[in-house]
Amino acid sequence: MMINGLTGKRIAFTSSRRTNELSTLIEKQNGVPVSRPLQGTTFFADHKVKEDILNISNEKIDLFVFTTGMGTEALIHLSEQLGVKNNFLHTIHDASIAVRGYKTNTLMRKFDIKTDIVSEDGTIKGLIDELNDYPFANQKVVVQLHGESAPELINTLEAKGATVIELLPYEHIPPEEETLQMMVEELLRGELGAVCFTTATQVRYLFQHVKDKANLSHVLDIFDSQTLAVGVGKVTKDALKEEGVKEVLTPENEKMGAMVVELSQYYQSNFHR
Repeated sequence: MMINGLTGKRIAFTSSRRTNELSTLIEKQNGVPVSRPLQGTTFFADHKVKEDILNISNEKIDLFVFTTGMGTEALIHLSEQLGVKNNFLHTIHDASIAVRGYKTNTLMRKFDIKTDIVSEDGTIKGLIDELNDYPFANQKVVVQLHGESAPELINTLEAKGATVIELLPYEHIPPEEETLQMMVEELLRGELGAVCFTTATQVRYLFQHVKDKANLSHVLDIFDSQTLAVGVGKVTKDALKEEGVKEVLTPENEKMGAMVVELSQYYQSNFHR
């Protein structure tokens, strides 16, 4: 009889959404789920973007860069509340469109918006690469971000001569300090078989805490030798790599269920870990 790969292993997950679902997925593989939400709180900051939406609806924009489907849809809904949805969509339709990731691209089709540039890998770096040949000089560019700025992207566009308007419809409140410290202590004690990250934001919050309050090299050694880092997709994997984690398990199908199954199969094939 084959034993499930997660048998007896404590598997932490850092998502604050769908926690019951993740726990059930881990338990089905005989693992012990450990909820350590590191996403923080995300709230709709409509007060920060209302004026921008009103202005954009009456301007000529050369290029829109949309980075998340959720954020884009929130902006369109807000434009409807402000009574300028038709003007806002008209401005978008008249501009060139660049998007990051398949989810954002799918949303464009929902609103009959034709995309000109698509970063298929879903990363900001991939988006920058795809925008490399765009003539930015004297262009007015609107960049929709989720809850935090993307300085590498903004700096690149401005260096090429663009005037950039940032739209951040969401803001993040950091996770509880107690939860961050608990996670670090569990890592240091070797109590976690794996940590499953579902967004790059969770990765950044954890490693910022480690840099401020713990020994970064020690934590990286633990991820290299004892605790497996798992990213639900390429964006999350890249965030972990940027922080210095050498080995990151990522499912080909970027879904939570696939992530847990892939993790179980990994342990079945790697008994030493």
